Amino acid sequence: MRETLLALQHIACEPPAAFEDELRSRGLDLVRAELDEGDPLPDWREFAGLIVMGGPMGAYEEDAHPWLVEEKAAIRAAAEASHPVWGVCLGAQLLAVALGAEVYPGERAEVGLLPVELTEAAADDPVFETAPPSFTTLQWHGDTFDLPDGATLLASSPAYRNQAFSYKRAYALQFHLEVSQELAAEWGEVPAYAASLEAIEGPGALDRLVGEVGEYEHATLPLARELFGRWLELIVRVPQRSIG
Repeated sequence: MRETLLALQHIACEPPAAFEDELRSRGLDLVRAELDEGDPLPDWREFAGLIVMGGPMGAYEEDAHPWLVEEKAAIRAAAEASHPVWGVCLGAQLLAVALGAEVYPGERAEVGLLPVELTEAAADDPVFETAPPSFTTLQWHGDTFDLPDGATLLASSPAYRNQAFSYKRAYALQFHLEVSQELAAEWGEVPAYAASLEAIEGPGALDRLVGEVGEYEHATLPLARELFGRWLELIVRVPQRSIG
């Protein structure tokens, strides 16, 4: 399945979104497994690349979500085999812990449309070298992670140093660029998400956040597609098919 990628989801409202838009614009296919819904974990070796998305659970919550054990083992095997991996938010944390790093609750939640800054190493990275040195991202997480041994730090924020890293052909992004205003509103329809946001940011937090996502999506969505497109071209190296 040289032109097909595998997406692992942990809640229905956190799909690859703009990343999937870029993938499909290139004539590529996507198979998704919703692990939280009991979908079996496909063999990553059968796909050109592995996309691991976000979710409400912690990367360390195997007791509540036993399927995390198999998923982390698969992510580790794929990353160590230099198979292309793209991890976002929980997906980034799963990649970190799969590679032997610690994932744990941070001192405070990082929530909102907030800046990240690229490291010097990002200037020499094939995916991030064309990105602006600082850009706004959607942050919505309470956990953070240590940098795995052998990984290269690519981005940091004032609240959390480890925001993006690469390891062989695997990439981890703690932040979201792929989320549109419409999708952010869908997140707000999840009671646990809405309650968590209100508890952190106070009354009216959801409406404010959805509005901010709309204000910035003219920049975040194109950057999401640019970075993911470079990953497809330069890391996954899948051929682009003509469509239409």
